[in-house]
Amino acid sequence: MSATRYLGPEEISRTIRRLGHEIIESNRGTADLVLVGLLSRGYPLARRLAAAIREFEGVDVPVGSLDIGLYRDDVARRGAPPPVRPSDIPVPIDGKTVVLVDDVLFTGRSARAALDALLDFGRPARVRLCVLIDRGHRELPIRPDFVGKNIPTALVQRVRVRLSETDGEDAVYVYGEEAASA
Repeated sequence: MSATRYLGPEEISRTIRRLGHEIIESNRGTADLVLVGLLSRGYPLARRLAAAIREFEGVDVPVGSLDIGLYRDDVARRGAPPPVRPSDIPVPIDGKTVVLVDDVLFTGRSARAALDALLDFGRPARVRLCVLIDRGHRELPIRPDFVGKNIPTALVQRVRVRLSETDGEDAVYVYGEEAASA
């Protein structure tokens, strides 16, 4: 199966810094802002966004992690139950602006599950969606507020985000027969 690398470490770093600026601008600062990363790769991305915000704003934005495994609409179809990982949201989210962070937005089903899971922790004033990669092919009416990179793909292709925290490298790959022409 062929693979094309779309982003490397420098591009990912630059994209995260830009996304951090966009989040601050949209929120008009860092007041009442909470970043929540979907496990597993959304969480390290949220931590990187918080580090970027700290660098240029001098403010520590709270970062949480969210496991959506039991909230997915395909749990019953998968056979074995998903592994349960602990969610950790370190501050109350009632009345806050929560930015859900994920690596790839595809059908929108993970984002929908994240909304359901998040509401078990409280009632935020606003929820925003930030993704490193938007590959299209939505099945649900979900649109991200902050996008690192749009990568048009064919349905048969796969997008893989690899992060040093989980995979030992920073890169975004598209796998599949049409990867070179997407």
